[in-house]
Amino acid sequence: MFSSQRVINCPNSECDQPLNVVGDTICHYCQTPLIYHYLWATGNQAAEIPPGTKVADRYEVIKPQIWLDTQPGILAHIPAELPNLVIPYLRLYSKRLHIPQAYGFTSLAEIDGDILLLENAPIDETGCIYPTISDSWGQASPVRQVYWLWQILQLWTPLSELGVNQSLLLADNLCVQGWCIRLLELHQNTEKLTLKDLGNFWRNWVTSGKTRIAEKLVSIVELMCQPENDLEVIHTQLNELLLTKAAELPLYLTITGATDTGLVIKHNEDACYPSHPRDIENHVQPRLAIICDGIGGHEGGEVASKLALESLKLQMRALLLEIGEQTELLTPDLLSQQIESCLRVVNNVLWSRNDEQKRQGKERMATTLLMSLQIPQRVVTSSGVELENAHELYLAHIGDSRAYWITQNYCQLLTVDDDLVKREVIKGLSLYRQALQIPEAKALTQALGTKEAEFLNFSIQRFIIEEDGILLLCSDGLSDSNLVEQSWQDYAIPVLTGDLDIEDATQELIKLANDKNGQDNISVVLTLCRVTKPSSIAIIPAPPAEIIPPQPLAVADPEALMTIPPIEIDLTASSQALLNLNLTQTTSMRIKPSRVAVGLLILFLGTSTLGLGLFAWWQLFPQSFSQLCRQLPQNVREFCPGREE
Repeated sequence: MFSSQRVINCPNSECDQPLNVVGDTICHYCQTPLIYHYLWATGNQAAEIPPGTKVADRYEVIKPQIWLDTQPGILAHIPAELPNLVIPYLRLYSKRLHIPQAYGFTSLAEIDGDILLLENAPIDETGCIYPTISDSWGQASPVRQVYWLWQILQLWTPLSELGVNQSLLLADNLCVQGWCIRLLELHQNTEKLTLKDLGNFWRNWVTSGKTRIAEKLVSIVELMCQPENDLEVIHTQLNELLLTKAAELPLYLTITGATDTGLVIKHNEDACYPSHPRDIENHVQPRLAIICDGIGGHEGGEVASKLALESLKLQMRALLLEIGEQTELLTPDLLSQQIESCLRVVNNVLWSRNDEQKRQGKERMATTLLMSLQIPQRVVTSSGVELENAHELYLAHIGDSRAYWITQNYCQLLTVDDDLVKREVIKGLSLYRQALQIPEAKALTQALGTKEAEFLNFSIQRFIIEEDGILLLCSDGLSDSNLVEQSWQDYAIPVLTGDLDIEDATQELIKLANDKNGQDNISVVLTLCRVTKPSSIAIIPAPPAEIIPPQPLAVADPEALMTIPPIEIDLTASSQALLNLNLTQTTSMRIKPSRVAVGLLILFLGTSTLGLGLFAWWQLFPQSFSQLCRQLPQNVREFCPGREE
């Protein structure tokens, strides 16, 4: 039956009849899902190989430089000594949302040298390249046009450091998947490139930009082309334009979450926020979502995840209140630094608790952490109109819990696991699929509580919500075995079309995880983001950027949702003060900033991140910080940076 048909091998090495027809989705013999790896073959020599050619009796040339691996279960050829051309791909592994990754090498007898094959290239599931930014520019909205340029500017420095920023100056190399810039491959520089080169490259786009942004973009390009240009100033101006255009869109957010023990483990080391209808709090919802996956068993991981979640919630409440009182835009770098300082405080609360309880080795409690925070900065336009929400979404991550952005057309993994694979790849020691062969390849290299804060590297990313979509945060109980990538369409599309309630989708995803994985605890938080008015729910007319609070969730099985009990552990004074801090005022429905500040100061004073935490607070909110410091006792006031002598 296979003599005249294209075939693909089952990835299951134990399958007795692995040959399948291209187009099938599961193996006809063992029912294993078939894997279609469409690869980008780099180099001019690869471009000359005609479609229909079978390379190395394995790779089928579908289109020029697009190859299908018909034996995806077998590791591609990788030379013992990795050539220099592959090193930039490895160093940029953490930016795999935008940069493809090295898959392996192959060669032909008639070609001199190996051909580098790339996975995670901007190629869809049918083997077609995504459109280029040039082809898509004219149809894109003003905010998307600016968002594309902002992403390119964010990539400029890391690619410059590796000598491959030429990749950002080739129009055919810059593809787009919706909002996201994706590079086809990396090109080594032949000469030193500057911001002037990037500005000149942008000219054709910005002069044909939407009328409302063209003038401002042209002025930014002119600034880039000046002999004395300042990257920070250019970043600031482009960011202000991006936030101003995003703020013109409405924004509706609805959030729900749940956690489940799973089918094997008898206790739940996961904690998520929200996890129950009563978790919905006006002060932080629907802007805040948190997933913590504890490490250390019932007596450690369970406590660590809850303690981290509760302490971080309080800090994010305070941060949102302070940001709400600002009259000027805060930069992404400053906001990222403030979020990171909060994470370091949480880490050191766990670290100190471990030390005080004399926990050693695997007895030390720790937790992964994944948090999304939608920050509603106010933007004032050039005409003096104040817009209420700049649509910024910050994603903070350490460990292996995952975040996905899902629309009706695609599912994008936003995070990179902190595991041995990542460490091996970033160090330039192994290709991704080669590193997967390492024993315990998925073992974590980072989590809250495992090291002192100064030795942790957090991932803080900033996104702009400018299209309808779902932000999915989940622990590895759901994401294991690429379950989200395989099943997202069955759950996300009905939510986006209004055919499935978001709370029902959450429960369905937990059921899916139990059916397909089930060996671990499961936590899921979904945030439905709309920039168009939802047609399925009634909304009272409101200003364009108003956040519509979610309605009480109709939960079919309340017992399936976890209720976080009080944390029964002997806490340090600072930790207990943090957890006991009552931020809600029943009489006024408004949090008093002074109480928030005092609570946070207690937390800072109780950890070894005192200097970092106070410095970040002082930099962000100098006026309120100074007012508080003047009210403190003399022996405490000395810790305040910038204090008057």
